[in-house]
Amino acid sequence: MNKIALLCITASLLFACNSDDDNNIDTESDPVSVAFQFTQNWDGNEIQNADYETTTYTTENGTNLKLSKLNYLISDITFTAQDGTVYDASDYNLITARTGGNADFTPGIEIPEGNYNVSFTFGFDDEDNQNAAYLDLNSADGTWSVPEMLGGGYHYMRMEGTFEAAQGNTETFQYHTIRANKHSSLPPDMTTLEFTEDTSFVVDLGTIEIGNSTQIVVGMNVAEWFKNPNTWDLNVNSSVMMPKYELQIAMNENGSNGAFSLISATQE
Repeated sequence: MNKIALLCITASLLFACNSDDDNNIDTESDPVSVAFQFTQNWDGNEIQNADYETTTYTTENGTNLKLSKLNYLISDITFTAQDGTVYDASDYNLITARTGGNADFTPGIEIPEGNYNVSFTFGFDDEDNQNAAYLDLNSADGTWSVPEMLGGGYHYMRMEGTFEAAQGNTETFQYHTIRANKHSSLPPDMTTLEFTEDTSFVVDLGTIEIGNSTQIVVGMNVAEWFKNPNTWDLNVNSSVMMPKYELQIAMNENGSNGAFSLISATQE
């Protein structure tokens, strides 16, 4: 992670950059950390541990499904002050939604109190999405890494479960998002990787007042991955999605179109 951009480096420059009251940053207070909580819902109905493999959800296409796994990676939580100063935590967090693993996360950065535009990246962007670069991710969830023949780097999300197929039987699905990759042929003869395309995306949470003991709650609406702008038909696309460039682009479009939103920002 090489994107920390602290425009005011020394103490004297920091004072000069923040001496204007319009910047709305309290440089006299001690720097503070910011706590995040990541939650999941289906069109506003909270998804809890007990819902996995038991609760039936209906997609925009009218398909009934049950979730068994939902793991996803966020990175580069960034705070941008009104004067343009950027504080980039430059770390990452792999959330295991079913068990609540890493749902509570505090980025490794402290910032002055004030108003900031807050954002984060879903997955890794290409600068950070390097092969075998993160030892903990190499073994996470079996392995969170992506084979080099599929473009390398790491998964962004693994969503899995079962659905009621059109024929009436129950089938499994694996909705896995990675960096999009284009091959000259698809499995089983996939041999030539022509190019890759960054399909991570930035989630903008808007302007948030940061003070002492601020907690920001972020929600993922899982239903959005199946409906907007691409209505997803699991009867057509339910597995072997990772090698298919067009599907990764479509998943990026659905996720970046409102899957994440700010639920609340409170001062404890």
